[in-house]
Amino acid sequence: MTDIQLFSQISSLPPDLKKEVSDFVEFLKQKEKSKKEIKERQFGYAKGFFEMAPDFDEPLEDFKE
Repeated sequence: MTDIQLFSQISSLPPDLKKEVSDFVEFLKQKEKSKKEIKERQFGYAKGFFEMAPDFDEPLEDFKE
């Protein structure tokens, strides 16, 4: 769809629907902007967030047989 075709279709809408189209366009702009603002992950960011049990590497009771 070309810009002219899109403009023609939007122009034929009643004013209340034009407002909805305008709101949707703003939503799409914000959505695209937020994609660009994704921060790069930092090494060690979750350090201390998870704690492993001291016997983590020991065999499980269920598999001892």
